[in-house]
Formats: sequence, C-alpha cells, structure tokens
Amino acid sequence: MNGVRTTTGGILIAVEGIDADAILKAARTALESRARGGISRWDASGVFQDLAVAESEAGTPSPRTLLLLYAADLAFRLRWQIRPALLEGRTVVAAPYTETAMAFGRAAGLPVAWLTNLFRFAPHPGERRFIHAPRQRASEITDGFVGFSCDRMTGGNRYKRQRRRLIDSAAAELRRTDKSSAARRPAARRRT
Repeated sequence: MNGVRTTTGGILIAVEGIDADAILKAARTALESRARGGISRWDASGVFQDLAVAESEAGTPSPRTLLLLYAADLAFRLRWQIRPALLEGRTVVAAPYTETAMAFGRAAGLPVAWLTNLFRFAPHPGERRFIHAPRQRASEITDGFVGFSCDRMTGGNRYKRQRRRLIDSAAAELRRTDKSSAARRPAARRRT
C-alpha cells in the first residue's frame, strides 16, 4: 500500500508537534467529525517505555539511535494499527507521525537526506495538521517524543540550556515545515 486512501475510503491524518497533550487533543478533534476512526500514538510498541526504565549503564542514546527506535515504533504502528484500519475504510490519526521526528532530527543536526531515507517507508498522510506550542511553554515540555528524547540525550535537568535549545530548535523546524507545506497546499484546502 503506497498511498493512504484505500478503495474502502480510509484516510490517514498526521498531527505533528512537540506538546504531547496538545497533539492528543488535536487528534481527538480530528476524529470528532469522522464516523469511524482511531488514534495511533507514538510508542505503541513499548520500545520507549523500555528505554525509560533502562539503567544508567545503558548509556545516553544518540539522536540517530532515538530516531531509529522511532522508525521501528512507526513501522509497528503501521503494521498493527494504521494499515489494517485504513483497509477497513476507517480514519486513522497518527499522533505524531513523521514530521515531528524529522524536525527533532534536523534540530539535532542530522542530515535531511538521512532523515528522508529513514522515513521513506511511511505512506504520505491524506491530511497533515501542525500543533505549535507557545514559545514560552516549548522548553518546559517533557512528554511526547521530542521531550522524552531531549531528556534522554541531555540528562534531564542537568543540562537545561542544551535541552531548551534542542526543543526550541525542533519547534522552529516544525513551524518552518508547516509554513512550507501550507504554501504547497491548494488554496481551497488551506487551513484558516
């Protein structure tokens, strides 16, 4: 399945952002007008839960490691949640999907070509929504993929400045992606 629309009418909606609570709220809102659907959340596979309880001897993960784990989790979500629901004609909201992880990778300094190749397996969503945290709130975020990853890479509160820079950069990357994708959308489909 290369596309997101199926012969039975399923559609994939991506909700992107760094604030997990706001993403979940937007995902629920996206489903309100849909008759049949569900939300696919990051860490459905539990790989990040395992990382959260890992002993300090496991070491500090690199951005590449965290993104490889995210891609593995997304492959799990696609296999067990997203594609089966789409084939049944249901709406699936991926919260978040690929752009959030790519923004984190760009903020961490990883090459865009590497990131693009990493997520090449993921079908393009039929609709994409960006949820932007207020700038003063962004650096306080500790949940969701970006907050979790920043905490693991920077040791939580030990390196507040580095953590804040990384989160602020990821948020800025998502704002740029949102502006860029809005410019490419046809006028009739643009959000207001």
